[in-house]
Amino acid sequence: MGKEDSHEWDNLVDGKNLSDFYNPNVLINIGPAHPAMHGTLRVMCRINGETIEDSACELGYLHRGIEKLGEAKTYHQWIVYTDRLNYCSALNNNIAYCMTVENLMGISVTERCMWVRMMLMELSRIIDHIICVAINALDMGAMTVFWLMYHWREEAYTMIESLCGMRLTTSASRVGGMCRDLPDDFIPRLQKFVKEFPLSLNEIDGLLTSNRIWIDRTKGVGVLSKTEALKFSITGPCLRASGIDLDLRRDRPYYAYNDVKFDVAIGTHGDVYDRYLVRMEEMRQSARIIEQCIAKLPGGSIWVDDSRVRIPDKKDVYTKMEVLIQHFKIFMEGIDVPPGEVYTGVEGPNGELGFYIVSRGGPKAWRMRIKSPSFMLFQSFEHSIVGDKIPDAIAALGSVNIIAGELDR
Repeated sequence: MGKEDSHEWDNLVDGKNLSDFYNPNVLINIGPAHPAMHGTLRVMCRINGETIEDSACELGYLHRGIEKLGEAKTYHQWIVYTDRLNYCSALNNNIAYCMTVENLMGISVTERCMWVRMMLMELSRIIDHIICVAINALDMGAMTVFWLMYHWREEAYTMIESLCGMRLTTSASRVGGMCRDLPDDFIPRLQKFVKEFPLSLNEIDGLLTSNRIWIDRTKGVGVLSKTEALKFSITGPCLRASGIDLDLRRDRPYYAYNDVKFDVAIGTHGDVYDRYLVRMEEMRQSARIIEQCIAKLPGGSIWVDDSRVRIPDKKDVYTKMEVLIQHFKIFMEGIDVPPGEVYTGVEGPNGELGFYIVSRGGPKAWRMRIKSPSFMLFQSFEHSIVGDKIPDAIAALGSVNIIAGELDR
């Protein structure tokens, strides 16, 4: 064997050229089982060293057919499924869905119910942002922030528990009203919450905002420009962090949001750092809105005076036959919704949350569709992490706050 032949043979292993083994590109799965994925999300990344050169997102690991269940269950029965969308802000989901059915039926809730719902939606926004910021910080090693913020999350859940008996999955709203009126100690506890919670935000601001490690881990990471945010149909805090001044509470007001004063937080660079700053300011503004709601909260009934939807009081159910029949019909047969179609969108904690219902009459929807902000956020994620490192992808994921429950539906 000649020298040249020997050299060629040395570069073959089992008939393969050794250069095939030196390909720097490696495919790795981030998720769906890793705890840093914030749910059953799968991201396939092609990496070179620790740099992500390309990525592809896959959804469907938590698909439960919620939209189809909305066509199989009565309008009243389906309220419990809204809790399982974004389970970090279940109250917001409950109220947005009931608002959609009410719009389809031409029902306007009472003044008291409207202000109570606004308070609960803003409290729900605070809880969602607490979870997003605290877990995002924990993913990057800032454990102190996690404990500081989760104290307030638990306090908020305790108040919600006094209202409806549940903490995470609330089912607090009803078509035409609420499951019950506010308990006697709810407003004093909420006033204490909105007074003291911003002080903790100031403490967290001192821990993170000017922290050199936090800045290095978040600035310029997971960037979405204005153009990219619009192209991917991003809404909510992530859109505002990219410099787009849009908030449905101000620009397409519902309930009494045009009667309260609040500022819309806007970012510049669309990176993890700006998303953090936007959410921190939004929590302060939500506390400000809640204070105004408390000051404007009227008396009166929490329920609309409409026999089609109003759930009778228990004392009347136990003592009056006609009321017992009405109670039975609402829960066993469902409420009768006239034919029509409607879409209602609200400014959810992570972006526009909308419900589209088509009715052909009767107690069930003919078609039920959900516009969830997480679906738009997930499609942009694979684009935003290209060129970043693997740890940067985890930071970027936590900052957009994708919730698998509303992503897969």
